[in-house]
Amino acid sequence: MKTDPAGTMSAILSGYQNKIFSDLHVGFLCKVISYDSGKCTADVQPLIKTTADAPAMIQGAQVLAHRFIVNGGEPQVYKPDLKQGDIVFVVCADREIKNALNGSVATASTDRQHDVNDAVVMGVLGCSLSN
Repeated sequence: MKTDPAGTMSAILSGYQNKIFSDLHVGFLCKVISYDSGKCTADVQPLIKTTADAPAMIQGAQVLAHRFIVNGGEPQVYKPDLKQGDIVFVVCADREIKNALNGSVATASTDRQHDVNDAVVMGVLGCSLSN
């Protein structure tokens, strides 16, 4: 039996492409496991499996807060009130964020991209607000 080299190459490239895309994290749903309102960080559990195993929990993800001017008054800071079990939307930064969290332009310590270690909780999905 002859092997089709083009078919074999196609299968190899397809497998490689699937591996690359499964390692690329952009945005996904998570469940809040715990929330530290003082640090504005959360431990979250991704809810979508991309392999046979359950995805690993993400610890210490930054949580987005807001500063608003309401009715022309002084700016007010609003931190989220995340509850255990809330469903949140999480994005992963293009590059490592650790060195830039102090507000200075910084070089990343690693060359990681779209990594769960650079996850940011964007907000709670409406389905969690009714619970």
